[in-house]
Amino acid sequence: MAILNLTLKKKWFDLIASGQKTVEYREFKPYWVSRLMANGAIRQDFTEVHFRNGHSRNAPFIRVKLHSLTVYRNDFIAPMHGEEITADKYFLISLGPVLELRA
Repeated sequence: MAILNLTLKKKWFDLIASGQKTVEYREFKPYWVSRLMANGAIRQDFTEVHFRNGHSRNAPFIRVKLHSLTVYRNDFIAPMHGEEITADKYFLISLGPVLELRA
């Protein structure tokens, strides 16, 4: 079991916490490739995503079940909450239910 840790701005954090936003995006760039892929394939060992709203120890926190992690081309993504999708490829992090919320 591996945990994907991500930091979010308040707007996105609140939308995920409320259950309105069920997908998170990360551009297909070397940094994210190194974190989300291994041996040329998408890592399958992530089971949860831990989101923080800020970097402090006491920052608001959400623990969410990871539904799936895939790679999509820009023309297949339809953002629902005003996300700017401008790169050619993205990691699409599909979120399951919120398991824990500490505001």
